[in-house]
Amino acid sequence: MSSSGQGAEVRLTIPADGAYVAVPRSVVGNLAARNNFTVDAIDDLRIAIDEACSLLLPQSTDGELECVFTIEPPLMTVRTSAAVPNGWKPDTGSFGWTVLAALVDTVEAESINGRLTITVTATALSPENA
Repeated sequence: MSSSGQGAEVRLTIPADGAYVAVPRSVVGNLAARNNFTVDAIDDLRIAIDEACSLLLPQSTDGELECVFTIEPPLMTVRTSAAVPNGWKPDTGSFGWTVLAALVDTVEAESINGRLTITVTATALSPENA
């Protein structure tokens, strides 16, 4: 949440290299902690973003991965995207996708103009409702 108490958006572009996946993982953890996510939910989000990045990294055709973190309390949406080969989509029956889907409220993949976006959403819960 921004200092004004309203929603906020953070954009991040990293090289499509596994060495940089720690950056979006750290950002999502920090943003979730600032927006009342439980410790377990923060860990789940970190793992989910790591998995989304891991699915896209080997497919990136331009060497970049973009992450857009949108906070509209209590909801957080993270869109991870990369330019990918024409027609490529993640295998939604794979173990990695199953893990990703189990960690967040929703996950979907969408391809527009050669760019694939994996969108995850999660909702902050108070500790007593977690």
